[in-house]
Amino acid sequence: MTLRTTDLGTGRQTLTTTAFGYGAMSLAGAYGPIDEPAALKLLQEIYDRGVTFIDTANIYGLGLSETILGRFLEGRRDDITLATKCGIEPKGEAGKRSVNGRPEHIQEQIDLSLQRLGTDYVDLYYLHRPDPDVPIEESVGALGELISAGKVRSIGLSEVTAQEIRRAHQTHPITAIQSEWSIFARDVEEYVIPTCAELGIGFVAFSPVARGLLTDRFDPEALGESDARHKFPWFAPENLGHNHQLANKARQMAADAGLPTPGLALAWLFTKAAGADLKLSIIPGTRYVQHLDELLTGLDGQLSVELVAALDALADEVSGDRSFSPAWVSGGREALLPRASGAHSM
Repeated sequence: MTLRTTDLGTGRQTLTTTAFGYGAMSLAGAYGPIDEPAALKLLQEIYDRGVTFIDTANIYGLGLSETILGRFLEGRRDDITLATKCGIEPKGEAGKRSVNGRPEHIQEQIDLSLQRLGTDYVDLYYLHRPDPDVPIEESVGALGELISAGKVRSIGLSEVTAQEIRRAHQTHPITAIQSEWSIFARDVEEYVIPTCAELGIGFVAFSPVARGLLTDRFDPEALGESDARHKFPWFAPENLGHNHQLANKARQMAADAGLPTPGLALAWLFTKAAGADLKLSIIPGTRYVQHLDELLTGLDGQLSVELVAALDALADEVSGDRSFSPAWVSGGREALLPRASGAHSM
């Protein structure tokens, strides 16, 4: 199976990859258990469907996701566009970690990631979060040095503001910006996406189905005790019931359009990106092949102007913010998350 591709970035820093990728946080059990044999089988199914863009990070399972990917990559490395990240301290639990954008930390973490991944380079290396105590120019300068060293082929940033993007891009060409973007999470449309389009920077959207809310089998009662979603306001007891019912509106629209809800969610994103003249790749994560196939239907979904407008309206009804801490995401630092309450530490 051959999937359509997209060009992230411009000029010498252009990275051509599939417009549909795989977010490998799920391999580390963030949304429920998956053992290594099942993870490797899932990766094979993903590969067989033509998905060759795989995104991970050093903190996913404190190296577990990278380690599993390293085993899968044996004999396939040249076929895969591989992205990983640094910049969040790889210790502690989600929601309580600190950031670290110091050059020496970046240089240390790339070597550890390459060792786990079993490769001598990654195609795209992100600063996972900007460090408020380190000028972004210093962090990006260190990332650029990794290109010169042959360890990295292009660089990106995750959850950065439009202003941070401009400062970073002046230091070294940025290939991709990664952030959460979905029917329910739209703050990046205000400043970040127009900036990416203007500068020719690609955009990589994570959590495109709102961490599972925009699927057809989401069960609010089935979240396990260790499920990472408990840390996010959308899934707090006071918000979850409302948001689940709001997602039912999207499910009905999907049914009327003849699409599974995840397919509708991805088709909406591609439609919005086309309207913004934005180069987009989407990296949903899943542990199930059936979910993967439902997501892939979004690559070919054709949405009417009326349907897009109806989906656009849902974001205003979401209860709670997309992050446990406004400072942790670009929209929070750009004062675009007005519903913030009960913020946790990073």
